Amino acid sequence: MATNPNKVIVPESPNLPLGTEQYERRYQDQFTNVLRLYFNRLANTLQTLFGTAGGKVLGFPYGAFQSTVSQTATANTATLLTLNTTDFSNEVSLETLSKIKVVNPGLYNLQLSVQIYNLDNASQDIYIWLKQGNGATIADIVGSTGVVGLPARKSASDPAHNIVAWNYFINMAKDDFIQIYWSTTHASMSIHAYAASGSPTKPSTASVVATLSFVSAVYT
Repeated sequence: MATNPNKVIVPESPNLPLGTEQYERRYQDQFTNVLRLYFNRLANTLQTLFGTAGGKVLGFPYGAFQSTVSQTATANTATLLTLNTTDFSNEVSLETLSKIKVVNPGLYNLQLSVQIYNLDNASQDIYIWLKQGNGATIADIVGSTGVVGLPARKSASDPAHNIVAWNYFINMAKDDFIQIYWSTTHASMSIHAYAASGSPTKPSTASVVATLSFVSAVYT
């Protein structure tokens, strides 16, 4: 079984030999060797924790992104959901308005909220799912599809709307990325952004908010 290179192994305290009443070279060499072995193990542990791999993940990589625009889709068509704003970023970045990419391998938590909107006279459904890739390779994440239905609009000027949210733990390799896809049963369904409004004064609403946070490099 392959071992996890990021696993932190805590060295046991050294079992030092009992001292002699008088100086003895053999005892001194044994004593020194036990300490040398212990400090070598301790140095390896610190290297794992604070070195190239561990030192970065101790900073807890994260990224927070959103979309400030409404997004539409043709009915029954897989459509890439885009993000146009980076709110926070540390070793997790947004590429080409859709790829949430990591630098460090490990287990990550993706949290997603989407503001959905139905202007049709009938109830409609929306599907949201995830793809994971690296370079030119990309594939669906099995089990990631969420299905949400909205009732018919209240009137021509008052659509049905709701906000939905998911979160997933995802095992990611170096330079892996996540993309979010969606489809709808009718083009009247959209992922909608709202401007700030009054009575009472309320801030604007992002159509999509997505965060990706590092959980652990030590996983099974």
